[in-house]
Amino acid sequence: MIKKKICMLGAFAVGKTSLVQRYISGIFSEKYFTTIGVKIDKKSIMRDGDEVELLLWDIYGEDKFQSVESSYFRGASGYLLVLDGTRKDTLDTAIMLRKRIESTVSNIPYIVVLNKSDVKSEWEFDKEEVNQLFDNNITLIESSAKTGQNVEQIFQILTEKIMED
Repeated sequence: MIKKKICMLGAFAVGKTSLVQRYISGIFSEKYFTTIGVKIDKKSIMRDGDEVELLLWDIYGEDKFQSVESSYFRGASGYLLVLDGTRKDTLDTAIMLRKRIESTVSNIPYIVVLNKSDVKSEWEFDKEEVNQLFDNNITLIESSAKTGQNVEQIFQILTEKIMED
């Protein structure tokens, strides 16, 4: 079995835990529970005849009161950088987190997830703005943990990127 560590990164309350729960269990809860430290979930998938165990590190959200420990990034094979389309400040946090993770674990595959597409009418920024702020060709996917939109695809695409490296 091949094991791959994936870090879920982003600002406080962007939907990291909800994306993981939707992917692992197929459920969404309106109840919000703050992640303290890190919560690790596992999901085994098949890829090209190999069993791949994804270790999903749901890391607490970064905000002005606490910053994510760089030690959580070590050993990561890839990461999801999650933004909340309804809060523009989550974009600044994501850019800062990306710089920090790249200085810790170098260049590993990642996907930028623009979450909460179920309330797109409330978004404060869009895909074009995100693309302009990142300096390379990123993989950017709109999603909704609530409806399940693109959740499976996000993890599938990241797994493919990781396995290609």
